[in-house]
Amino acid sequence: MSSKFGKKERLFGYSLVLPYLAYTAIFWGYPFVWMVVLAFTKWNYFSKPKFIGLQNFLRILTDSTVLRIALNTLNFLAYLIPMVLTASLLFALALTKVRFGKTFIMLSFLVANVSSGVAYSLLFSNLFSINGPINRLLDDLFGITIPWFSNPQLAVFSICLIITWKFIGYYGLILYAGLLSIPQSLYEAAELDGATKSQIFWKITLPLLNPSLITVTVLAVMLTFGIFTEPYLITGGGPMQRTITFLIYMYDTAFKRVDPSYATTVAIVTALVSYLLVMLIRKFFEKEVSFV
Repeated sequence: MSSKFGKKERLFGYSLVLPYLAYTAIFWGYPFVWMVVLAFTKWNYFSKPKFIGLQNFLRILTDSTVLRIALNTLNFLAYLIPMVLTASLLFALALTKVRFGKTFIMLSFLVANVSSGVAYSLLFSNLFSINGPINRLLDDLFGITIPWFSNPQLAVFSICLIITWKFIGYYGLILYAGLLSIPQSLYEAAELDGATKSQIFWKITLPLLNPSLITVTVLAVMLTFGIFTEPYLITGGGPMQRTITFLIYMYDTAFKRVDPSYATTVAIVTALVSYLLVMLIRKFFEKEVSFV
């Protein structure tokens, strides 16, 4: 049995999707087209865009700051991925052992994720400053003062620590959902076979948690390429440009140096690199886990 929609029904259907199509065209389609146009032109907000071909892309190849930022991004990845994966996994495993107040604990950790980036960046900046309460406590207890944000390498670690604090609840819940999806019968069978807790974790829990771990890893990689608020407010990209990121460079180039065309080109290249990196992660680390 088949039915055909009349003209009124089709018009009504179009009217339902029209607002979404208009929203997509105005706030996604037009900016995307304008971004591509800008990448091949020279424009400074006031003059008429001038077509310059691939000059903006060739400029990236000789831009020493872009190379510095690429190395910084690799440095952030080296710190952030292990930190956020370990902290989130420990949080998820701890949640499975909690019997009372689990909802309150989850909401408490999620508060960090929805907190204002400006607010908590300023908070941590004051807490971990040279004369802040953390260093005063360390000085009273151990007689040491740690340059959390003034030492180049330690500044990267400190910013990654703050970002890990922000996302531990969100990523932890993703891993927690993955843990809940693992059949309990597998654990029971393993225990009957005499498997130790360590063997159960490495042979059952971790392999079956692989899809969730890949999801968190991909999200963390994308997050790394989008770091802005924390280093911009706390270190300003320093010391020695060790915490400057692609977004900070885009912002400075577009608004301080009044060169939105080149900033757009850097944004396009950054997006392509992050996409390729995510594809590589999926290709080399995703795998199916099956039990016979």
